[in-house]
Amino acid sequence: MLRAPVDSSLGGKVNDSARIFDPVTIRRRILEMAYSGSTVHIACAFSIVEIVCELYESFLRYPENDPESPDRDYFVLSKGHGVMAQYACMYEKGWVSQAQVDNYFADGSDLTGLSDSRVPGLEVTSGSLGHGFSVGVGLALGAKMSGLKNRTIVVIGDGEANEGPIWEGALFAAQHQLKDFLVIVDCNQLQAMGATQEIMSMDSLADKFVSFNFETRSVDGHDLSAINTQLGQLLESNDPRPKALIAHTTKGHGVSFMANNNEWHYMRLTSETYAEALAELGDVVS
Repeated sequence: MLRAPVDSSLGGKVNDSARIFDPVTIRRRILEMAYSGSTVHIACAFSIVEIVCELYESFLRYPENDPESPDRDYFVLSKGHGVMAQYACMYEKGWVSQAQVDNYFADGSDLTGLSDSRVPGLEVTSGSLGHGFSVGVGLALGAKMSGLKNRTIVVIGDGEANEGPIWEGALFAAQHQLKDFLVIVDCNQLQAMGATQEIMSMDSLADKFVSFNFETRSVDGHDLSAINTQLGQLLESNDPRPKALIAHTTKGHGVSFMANNNEWHYMRLTSETYAEALAELGDVVS
């Protein structure tokens, strides 16, 4: 059975006591899925939790709570390996059932380890890094050419910014003044095989997006209030340029032994580490 659907507001600061998308709850749900599916990418999902929570809480528009509404905003998770964070929010929206969570990554499951457009609420099939960004640019161009009000918000990783399609897409977005296109960079300074600085340094991503003619801001990617403020200002801006928000995050944020520990890109939970992680987050998921 699906949970009763919930609707988010369309902007403005949310009273913490009234939050629907609580980061601690979302992290518990991620752990529940990762443990039941004996799967990886926990730390990659943890680093974007506050970003995804604030998007669903305050900004993403889904008329009548319909993930396939033609008037919806497009949320593209280009770093598709962080999809458990999105699934956990989709559970709170009522789009994902408890049975789907329980069977995450099992044979025949609808919910796999990468974003899959066959699941309502996921706009693209991503995982081949760099491609989701370009698809998002195409969605934004299509909306502009059709005179529609759909906004496109894309989340990429800083390691993903090593990929050429990101910058080709950025040039295209700026050329066509896609003002309703927003990219959020999960800047956690790690990627699968090590530190981004050591593998392919991106230096200042904010400076890069400014040079590509994006209206650009930076934020603490775990500060809900700051994320809310910066997203609100960017999404309400009348500047004709596309938008970029550089979110400085910690990979594995929320659980001490995962935080900034790149082994948890591919590490699987044991019964002991699952219990330890849940204990750090509070009560066990019901």
